[in-house]
Amino acid sequence: MLDEASQLDRVDPVWERVREEAQDLATEETALSGFIHATVLKHDSLETVIAAHLSEKLANSEIGASNLCDVFEQAFHQDGDFSLAMRADIIAHFDRDPACRAYLDPVLYFKGFLALQAYRAAHWLINQGRRGMALYIQNRASEVFQADIHPAAKIGKGVFIDHATGVVIGETAVVGDDVSMLHSVTLGGSGKEGGDRHPKIGDGVLISVGAKVLGNIRVGKCAKIGGGSVVLTDVPAFSTAVGVPAKVVGKVSSGEPSRQMDHSVERSDNYEI
Repeated sequence: MLDEASQLDRVDPVWERVREEAQDLATEETALSGFIHATVLKHDSLETVIAAHLSEKLANSEIGASNLCDVFEQAFHQDGDFSLAMRADIIAHFDRDPACRAYLDPVLYFKGFLALQAYRAAHWLINQGRRGMALYIQNRASEVFQADIHPAAKIGKGVFIDHATGVVIGETAVVGDDVSMLHSVTLGGSGKEGGDRHPKIGDGVLISVGAKVLGNIRVGKCAKIGGGSVVLTDVPAFSTAVGVPAKVVGKVSSGEPSRQMDHSVERSDNYEI
């Protein structure tokens, strides 16, 4: 018969690891022990940890932490996709960010991860017809985390938003699974037109720092967008696009650019520059 700890590890290894790392940190850094106990160790699930932590971050004189926590917990427990997506996001940060040394790091400190989880709650809310609360969370997350993600956008799992400052993702944008993007990335519209007006980003895409992808265009699976590029036309799968305006300059050097986080650009004679 497996003991309770072993059963938990088999059912939810991410939560078990977060708890173990939190216990170690509380022991090593006594000044942080109260914070760690209140934020992680007193909770019985990773979902409640994220709900409580976000509510403390986003609360203000308009809506207190307790009321916000109720909203987050409802969203996280009723959204059937949240638990898997959030755990995949944690693993993505750990695997792709050399500054991330523990699963606990993004949970406590990384505003890209926290902004993404706030978006996930707001996305559930707007799909339930609760547009006002969804936009409120978007607004507070933008103010606190400096990343503005519209709740109606569609974002997959295992997404890594590094640093997050200045990231903007528009209302009709679609972001696939295992995408990585750095700070100051914009997935925006190209003008005043309404309707479906934002980019569609395929699985495994890497978007480097400061890149702007504008309009209802498609960036294919496992493509790479160079830093500072302005992308106005479709980018084929497994290709690299750089420049202002961006042009395709070659194939990606790796089949999984978003996982390897390789921002180098290798030009190919097979492509016009």
